[in-house]
Amino acid sequence: MKNTVSILIVDDEAMMRSLLEKILAREGYRVFSADNGASALEVLSREKIDIVLSDMKMPKMNGFELLKKIRDEYKDLGVIIMTAYGDTYTVKDALLLGADEYVTKPFKSYEITLVVERAYWRILSSRNQSSEVTAEKD
Repeated sequence: MKNTVSILIVDDEAMMRSLLEKILAREGYRVFSADNGASALEVLSREKIDIVLSDMKMPKMNGFELLKKIRDEYKDLGVIIMTAYGDTYTVKDALLLGADEYVTKPFKSYEITLVVERAYWRILSSRNQSSEVTAEKD
């Protein structure tokens, strides 16, 4: 089932993207990556993505700006915010803007897989609930 889940990693650090790609691909997910928010939006426009795993601090478009655009244009996507700054205000603001999960850097590989899995099940549950509501209206 994981091989049907597509994850977009957005981070300006090539080593971090590579590490996350390896971790998530090893878990069986389909993985895409982008080095900034603008590139991420291009990927989203052409690929079916289920979860976006985005860093907060990036050039051109930071994680908050990307999160706002995703919530405006791709409402059913899961969004996980990564931050090296365990600042409670940053995390709180991201959650208030609609992030599903967050993870602070540095992290262990099992933490990433756990957060991604939790976000995926939450998204799947909300999609099932909305399809049930649609079925009831018919």
